[in-house]
Amino acid sequence: MNYDIVVIGGGPAGLAAAVAAFDAGVRDILILERDDELGGILNQCIHNGFGLHTFKEELTGPEYAARFIQKVKDRGITYMLNTMVLELTKDRHVIAMNRENGVMDIEAKAVILAMGCRERARGALNIPGFRPAGIYSAGTAQRLVNMEGFMPGREVVILGSGDIGLIMARRMTLEGAKVKLVAELMPYSGGLKRNIVQCLDDFNIPLLLSHTVVDVRGKERVEGVTIAQVDERLKPIAGTEKYYPCDTLLLSCGLIPENELSRDMGVLMNPVTNGPVVNESFETSVSGVFAAGNALHVHDLVDYVSEEAGFAGVHAAGFVLDGCKDEHRSEIRVELSGGARYAVPSSIDPKFVPNGVTIRFRVGQVMKDRKVCVYLDGEKVSERKRRIMAPGEMEQVVLTGAVLAAHKGIGSILIAVEEE
Repeated sequence: MNYDIVVIGGGPAGLAAAVAAFDAGVRDILILERDDELGGILNQCIHNGFGLHTFKEELTGPEYAARFIQKVKDRGITYMLNTMVLELTKDRHVIAMNRENGVMDIEAKAVILAMGCRERARGALNIPGFRPAGIYSAGTAQRLVNMEGFMPGREVVILGSGDIGLIMARRMTLEGAKVKLVAELMPYSGGLKRNIVQCLDDFNIPLLLSHTVVDVRGKERVEGVTIAQVDERLKPIAGTEKYYPCDTLLLSCGLIPENELSRDMGVLMNPVTNGPVVNESFETSVSGVFAAGNALHVHDLVDYVSEEAGFAGVHAAGFVLDGCKDEHRSEIRVELSGGARYAVPSSIDPKFVPNGVTIRFRVGQVMKDRKVCVYLDGEKVSERKRRIMAPGEMEQVVLTGAVLAAHKGIGSILIAVEEE
């Protein structure tokens, strides 16, 4: 099989990338999705809050996905469901399989990585105790409740305050369960402020910061958990333990980009995001391979996923239409200071973004009364005050086309978080 562009993943990133590539002039596109329907994680996110940026209205996850699925169908873009990608090589050969076609060798002129992300499992958290029934990742519980119609339990403790955990605290409560508390190891929440208010505060669910689970009681089924406060080194403090009877423990302890395929093919990875390093075109270190969505870095808003994936699709289309040639690049790395942990994209060549570029980043801790400054060759070109910044909420700066045009031949880009 031969295709101009192969998109790996049929979630919000893959759908947006395929649509954008089609609209940019490429018609021979294939989407490979391992689930039995398009839409990805959005299919189980039945709460609202999606689409405010993209569609200027508030949608549920399935409604948001349906908009892009319809775009794919309207354009006649080919997709395969229940299809697992086994291998991806540097020369853009995709090995995939499904029941109907068996093992397929697909040759692509460009590939877009849009595999999404996965949750950290209990084994990565070193929680002591046995392995009784009743311990679920928050995302698994969300699928069970929203798609399978199954209640994991009735008395619930949630470890981790990521957005999925916060949303499931509300969802379990609305389904009649008693959520005892949400415990968070760090001294700040990993979720959006609006989710803390709407999912915890509105339902009087306690959030215990700097706390973690130190013991799980029960052999056949969870009977209860012991929560303890932690010190500045994140070690439990003796004497602070408190036991909470429960039958269910939900884990919402972070998301990891799904990048086994990326690593195996030799894509350069960012150790902070666990996703590929990309330039302003969302192209990875492997020519003709682009990345988007949560496989690139974990987002807090699906609207940003669609936006970035659209850029990846456009640039992938440009790569194909230009004959798959690598143009000479002037790589300018995006440097960071003042607590910013990573930036996407990691490097920029201004000639490929004449209309400007958006750079997104996260800070490593809660910061108050700061300003985000951008320096080109040491000259400050923008400054924006931020009353509060937190790791759970993505930040961004925009380098406009006018600013880039006014600084020809720039050699350095610095994003600095400074005190006011």
